[in-house]
Amino acid sequence: MRFIKLGLLICLLLGFVVPMAQAQDGGEGLTIGFSQIGSESAWRTAFTEAVKAEAEARGINLLFSDAQQEQENQIAAMRAWIAQGDVDAIVLAPVVESGWDDVLQEAQDAGIPVVIVDRNVDSDPDLFVTRVSSDFVHEGRLAAAWLVQATSGQCNIVELQGTVGSAAASDRQTGFNEVIAMFPDMKIIRSETGNFVRTEGKQVMESFLSAEDPANICAVWAHNDDMAIGAIEAIKEAGLVPGQDILIVSVDAIPDIFDSLDAGEANATVELSPFMGAPAFDAVVAHLNGEELPKWIPVAGKLYTSRAAYDADH
Repeated sequence: MRFIKLGLLICLLLGFVVPMAQAQDGGEGLTIGFSQIGSESAWRTAFTEAVKAEAEARGINLLFSDAQQEQENQIAAMRAWIAQGDVDAIVLAPVVESGWDDVLQEAQDAGIPVVIVDRNVDSDPDLFVTRVSSDFVHEGRLAAAWLVQATSGQCNIVELQGTVGSAAASDRQTGFNEVIAMFPDMKIIRSETGNFVRTEGKQVMESFLSAEDPANICAVWAHNDDMAIGAIEAIKEAGLVPGQDILIVSVDAIPDIFDSLDAGEANATVELSPFMGAPAFDAVVAHLNGEELPKWIPVAGKLYTSRAAYDADH
């Protein structure tokens, strides 16, 4: 029965690809405020650069604010744009899910549309235009499906969580746990946040290796590649072989993780596309033109085990 479930699960998950929103030209002359979480990871930096490049290509005046992982900084930036009245729209990448109701209401009262990108908010959907993002739950499912297949459904797992309270962390955890719950011999034996940061991922992995007999750890499940790379460093310093003694699966598909995959020190990564600027700006233009939009515009991502496979798709 285990292998019947596994076969069905892998076919379902690895065959699932969410189509990208259709791109449309527009936005020239608009002023858009972009509140970014920060630069906690290589993926976040790539995301920021992609949004800026897309804005420049379209002739959009982008007002960029780096919140340095603090929600208060994001709210302050949004309120400044609202008070000054100099933006046509706001694009928000929220650091956490909760606590946005008041500022989103203020933007709506001022007639400034807000598009959520990447992580989610738990506010009334009527307070924002749409959300452009990956399916974080599906990312967790893909990672778990690969690990179930690689271990025949038998594995003690340590988990490096992302920022507590963020949609990316909670949803990836949900998706991963949904899949491993189908296999009684797949267990998470340690779980702690590394805040999506490479150095913290290393520190947490060091604590796991101190608290557990390393031979009892089958795999690391990291909510992003940077923490996975930190864990790889800790595993190597402990005299173990990452990718062999302890399997590594994570999310983002940043360039550094492909170095680790090609070296055999990591095993799989689920792509989180940084190219969300185009569909976000498309959504702003469509909204300003009076078009109705769905409340979620998904961006596709797949699981990769090598740079060659990734390059073949891109």
